[in-house]
Amino acid sequence: MNKITQTMRYRQSLILYAKKHGATKAAIRYKTNRQYIYRWMKRYDGTLQSLADRSHRPHSHPNQHTPEEIKLIEDMRRRNPNAGLVVFWVKLRQRGYTRSISGLYRFLRKRGQMAVKLPNPKYIPKPYEKMTYPGQRVQIDVKYVPASCLVGQAKEDAAENGGYYYQYTFLDEYSRFRYLEAFKEHSSYSSAAFIQHCVKRFPYAIECVQTDNGPEFTNRLNPQCSDKKTHFEVALEQLCIRHKLIKPYTPRHNGKVERSHR
Repeated sequence: MNKITQTMRYRQSLILYAKKHGATKAAIRYKTNRQYIYRWMKRYDGTLQSLADRSHRPHSHPNQHTPEEIKLIEDMRRRNPNAGLVVFWVKLRQRGYTRSISGLYRFLRKRGQMAVKLPNPKYIPKPYEKMTYPGQRVQIDVKYVPASCLVGQAKEDAAENGGYYYQYTFLDEYSRFRYLEAFKEHSSYSSAAFIQHCVKRFPYAIECVQTDNGPEFTNRLNPQCSDKKTHFEVALEQLCIRHKLIKPYTPRHNGKVERSHR
């Protein structure tokens, strides 16, 4: 121990004074008792390090883990090196372990046997599928347009209808052909009407429409009617157009139309 404290220096001066003048006079001078002086005189070996405080940690505890429990924990940790604390505790309980999870945590931390967290697997994006001709796949999305973004006649019309619109955007992935239309209602009815207009405006046949999982397009995430088709899906079937849904909560998969909205 290289750290020297004021308490260690005090004890050294106390011992040196007691050796020269006696323990009684040292106790009176330093305002302590003789038992304190005798205890530190017995420990003193001429160095300040011998007067440092030692650990007060007990060597044993009446409720400490038994050798059988320690062997069970070590065997289980060897077989399950990466199991988390709760999973590891449940596995031990299934084999007769009766201690609490907090007691197991303190034991594992003291022994240095906590689970090692594995690094997250590196994300490798799939190669982007490029379209080879117009109409092979198009993207459709909806954007809320507040009144502050409207100008001219559109702003005047919106003021009469409530002050906002919903912008439907159609974007062909190959040719970047874009068609916009504003609707007052954000629903599957508006989506069905919009795809009908897109088919008339787009000069090529549409094979596939890609959308997100919003309720205006599909009931896929609606637990009450997940099997029921929306008006938009029915319209796609009538037009012989395939409907492709992106992964939930992953708008980057519909990136072209999202970038157009931005």
